[in-house]
Order: sequence, then structure tokens, then C-alpha cells
Amino acid sequence: MNAEPLIELRGLTKTYGTGDAAFKALSGVDLDIHRGEFLAVMGPSGSGKSTLMNILGCLDSPTSGSYRFKNIEVQTLNQDQRSLIRRHALGFIFQGFNLLARTSALENVELPLLYRGYSRKQRHDLARQALASVGLPDKQRNTPAELSGGQQQRVAIARAIVTSPDTLFADEPTGNLDSKTTHEIMELLRHLNTDRGISIIMVTHEKDVAVYAKRHIHVLDGLIDQDSGS
Repeated sequence: MNAEPLIELRGLTKTYGTGDAAFKALSGVDLDIHRGEFLAVMGPSGSGKSTLMNILGCLDSPTSGSYRFKNIEVQTLNQDQRSLIRRHALGFIFQGFNLLARTSALENVELPLLYRGYSRKQRHDLARQALASVGLPDKQRNTPAELSGGQQQRVAIARAIVTSPDTLFADEPTGNLDSKTTHEIMELLRHLNTDRGISIIMVTHEKDVAVYAKRHIHVLDGLIDQDSGS
């Protein structure tokens, strides 16, 4: 593990609303995450874990405090600059898969490459490789409606890794899957972490999913109250 963190949070706060309606979702979070970690973020609904993930994923900005990603002071960036970080360094996996319904698996996986300006051949080649790496080399032409839930999540994972991101953010990645498919998807994520060195930060409510992670933090009332890595 590198001495210098991939992600460093100091005194991170997030407040929504003003005056009597103000709600403090994060109350001063300190956290270091190193390259190659597989981190599970747990906690009850309303604890602040989703807010924390949104800030880590450059989807939102903190009210105060410091967020450094690869030595970049993220809290000082504007929306367009945060978008560049998402495009070039991060991948996202969602509970609902978020695939385009009338679009083939190959075209869904190609989408992030389209935003990067890759040629059609480059997009096809990289998307095929990504689908093969998640065990779907023969499903390139299928639309989401023609795929099982587990296959749809594999397509979503292929889309998340096709740009070779430093870090994957997984938000309840098995929430819509049965137990057998959950195990298959989590083994795939573990393989991406151990064999390809991709850092994974995952929100989950499920303890049997969290066991696949190497480190666990528990968020409560906007603070980290437990951290297996500390």
C-alpha cells in the first residue's frame, strides 16, 4: 500500500438548506483511502453515506473541508472540472444498471468512449474487450431487455471499466439481484480489485456483500464511527 493516499478527506462537511431548514449530512469526515483498496461503506438510511459517495465521485461538492484526489484539491474545482475527473479517472456502477434500453450491450459499453472522442473502431475494440472481461463476449448485440439482471450488471461493469479508471464507485451494485447472481457479481468485482488493481468504493446495506471488501467503514449521523482499517 502506498504511503500517499489516493483519496484524502479532512474535516469534510455537507449542509443542505439554510436557517431552520438546514440539515447537516456530513459533520466533519476525516478519511484516507489508498490505491488498490476495496472499501465497503455501510450505515443506516440517512446516515450520510450516499452524500459521502456523491462527493467522492465528484457528483457533488462539500460545504467545507478538504477533498484531495490524486493530489488534486477537488473542493476548489468547478462543475466542468469535476466532470473531467469523472470522465478520465472514475467509473460508476449503480443498483439499477442505468443502461440505455433500446441500445445494444456493445453500444452501452461504448458510451464513455464516445464522450472521449475515440474513433468508431477504437470504441468497438475496447468495448468488445470489456464485455469479454466480464464474461459476455457473445452478448454484444443484445439489448438490456434480452439480458438477465446479472448480465445487465455485467454490461454496466464493462461500461464502468472500459476507460481503465483508477477507481470504481459501486452504489448497492447487487441490490436488484438474487443471491447466486450477487455472489457472481461480487467475485467479478473482487477480481477487478485484486488482479487489475482497481480501487473500489462500494455502498451496501448487506453484510454478505460487504464481506467481499477488504476494509469496512460505518457512517452514522454524518461521521465515520467505525473503520476496520484504523
